[in-house]
Amino acid sequence: MAETPILDTRGLRCPLPVVKTEAALRRLSAGQQIMVMADDPLAAVDIPHFCKEAGHKVEEQESASAEGDSHCVFLVTAGGKIGSSL
Repeated sequence: MAETPILDTRGLRCPLPVVKTEAALRRLSAGQQIMVMADDPLAAVDIPHFCKEAGHKVEEQESASAEGDSHCVFLVTAGGKIGSSL
């Protein structure tokens, strides 16, 4: 079984976490998953909203913190909808 790829957008600010997530999801087939890490506070709203509008599904969303680094982690399943909502 293949490992879930990780997209680390920590350090990037809006709209880059969503732009990078969209680009990564375009390279996946429907049903494949990607884990996205983001520390931009807006990403907690923006990434789920983008996924819903673009036909992808956020399976899990959680906050993580390690050594003063606070960020969100999303497990996203690629949908079959073509096109961008941006």
